[in-house]
Amino acid sequence: MSRVPTLSSPFLLGFDEIERVLDRVVKGADGYPPYNIERCSGSDGQPERLRITLAVAGFTRDQLDVTIEENQLVIRGRQQDDKARQYIHRGIAARHFQRTFVLAEGMLVLGADLKNGLLSIDLARPEPERIVKTIAINEHE
Repeated sequence: MSRVPTLSSPFLLGFDEIERVLDRVVKGADGYPPYNIERCSGSDGQPERLRITLAVAGFTRDQLDVTIEENQLVIRGRQQDDKARQYIHRGIAARHFQRTFVLAEGMLVLGADLKNGLLSIDLARPEPERIVKTIAINEHE
């Protein structure tokens, strides 16, 4: 598979780190646990929010970790086999997972809730500041 450099334009300067992050995200994407991402409109002057909801049925709050590592939101789940149980049929496996989301600069994680087997994580996406800066031009003769 040949890779087309997406950010190789001479007008896009300093974006090589973003390209590396995109490569890492694509390589680490598997389908478990399934998740939704929804846009929640801001109200009362609050910024727009995003909500990530993961289906984590069978996991308790103690078996889940939500952390921010550098610019990534990392959700981990760890389940242990119950050695005391004797199964006749085992269709539900105890498993581990790690799901990573790369956060844009300025994204804030507001909190996480676990309810009915769904882990919801709310993020704020503040409106970026519009900055115009004039650069002085030096003249040399």
